[in-house]
Amino acid sequence: MCRFYDPAVTKQCREDDAEEVREKARANFCDYFKPSTGAHDPNFVAADTKARSELDSLFGEGGSDPGGNDSSSAADDLFK
Repeated sequence: MCRFYDPAVTKQCREDDAEEVREKARANFCDYFKPSTGAHDPNFVAADTKARSELDSLFGEGGSDPGGNDSSSAADDLFK
């Protein structure tokens, strides 16, 4: 929910001076915390849900599609 959160950078924070939060599920405190403007954006949640359902329908939930084809071959077919 912090605007500095970025899973692609070291310590998952774009603020250089912030201490690393190792246990994110527990209560913690950060002097640099600033709420993200889109943290609870319903449009983002809807887009995420739609994308996940499209991936599930493409690859199947078990890693292979019902026809017995490997999910990697289904992905390869997209790029032919």
